[in-house]
Amino acid sequence: MIRSQDDVGGSCVVVESGIPEPTDLTIVERKGWGHPDTLADHLAERLSREYSTYTMEHFGGVLHHNFDKLALLGGRSEVRYGSGRMLQPVRVLVNGRATGICGGELIPVDEMVVAATKAFFHERLPMLDANLRIELNITNNPSPGAVVTDGGVAPERSSWFAPRSLEDLRERRVLLANDTSLGTGWAPESPYETFIRDLVDHLSGPNGFRQDHPWCGSDVKLMGYAARDVLDIVLCVPQLSAHVADLGQYLANKQRILAECRRWASSRWPQLEARFRLNVRDVPDRDELYLTHTGSSIESGDEGVVGRGNRVNGLITPLRPMNVEGANGKNPVYHVGKLYNLAARQIAQRLHEATGGYAEVHLVSATGLRLARPWRILVRLTAAEVLAEKVHAEVFDVLDDFPALTRRILTTDLVLS
Repeated sequence: MIRSQDDVGGSCVVVESGIPEPTDLTIVERKGWGHPDTLADHLAERLSREYSTYTMEHFGGVLHHNFDKLALLGGRSEVRYGSGRMLQPVRVLVNGRATGICGGELIPVDEMVVAATKAFFHERLPMLDANLRIELNITNNPSPGAVVTDGGVAPERSSWFAPRSLEDLRERRVLLANDTSLGTGWAPESPYETFIRDLVDHLSGPNGFRQDHPWCGSDVKLMGYAARDVLDIVLCVPQLSAHVADLGQYLANKQRILAECRRWASSRWPQLEARFRLNVRDVPDRDELYLTHTGSSIESGDEGVVGRGNRVNGLITPLRPMNVEGANGKNPVYHVGKLYNLAARQIAQRLHEATGGYAEVHLVSATGLRLARPWRILVRLTAAEVLAEKVHAEVFDVLDDFPALTRRILTTDLVLS
């Protein structure tokens, strides 16, 4: 292994080349569209995008906000064959901060959040429409650092969530890291990792299996183990009680799901015998089944929290480098927990394409330093012979384009993993 270390524009860049190939073992988890943690992630990101779009249209820039501490508290339901009902509502705890006034003009933050939350759940879990309780815990308190002195001039930080104009926002002059944190990315994915993401989306998303099988719920969760010619998968897929008349139909539907999983696997690996286990906690003799009213466990006791689900690549991969940052709901302009994870993934993909080998990238920030110049940058490559200068060029080509990344976040589903 060869290691180089250089100072590039204030960033310490370490490049390791000739590292060992990653293990061929794969353990990967994905939480589907109706999983409570995915719901929390996607709702937080919806709120950030809608708030950002509103302030862009009305003030010309993204004002300070974060909704990345949002949480969902499960309700209570009752299910029977052929019917179901909610007994207690699902609680949506919208925790965070948002600028409520700019230049004397009020921003309808509460109304915007409530409308966006109702629209989101109407799309994802329409059976919950009348069974949501939205609790707003949104402040406009600035971060620590505003020291009051006898000079009579308020510190700049004190106006971050109540700016007189966009010129009160420091990021309009220079983008600085908001936190001491890190972003992690790697490439390429194994075929098994890609397959698992695609299969979960097919089963749980709006445009796949559920279109023709209305009894299939969206709270799909999959755990996979793969090694060379072995693919072993455990998955949970709920059914909607209104569309399941009896136990026999529930069991027949399970067989349809398993057949679909095998069909998907055989279409990619005809010679591979993939094993699938579905809803292993079911006890049919006692009518203990994954049968739901809404299609998600959020209806009955389960909880969802931003950052506990899929990483920005849509997967949970314990044998790959990861970090615990929750990207969804963070400010898309300068929050490193969002931007560094997306950028690290993009850099790793470019380095993989350039070298033909495995690449992993770690971007480490220090609060208050330039966003485009992380405190530490670690690049690790299986390629044995690389030019550090070419690696640096790929890294900083991405880092110097954060405004474009912000625009992509606001106009595409880049973060909705």
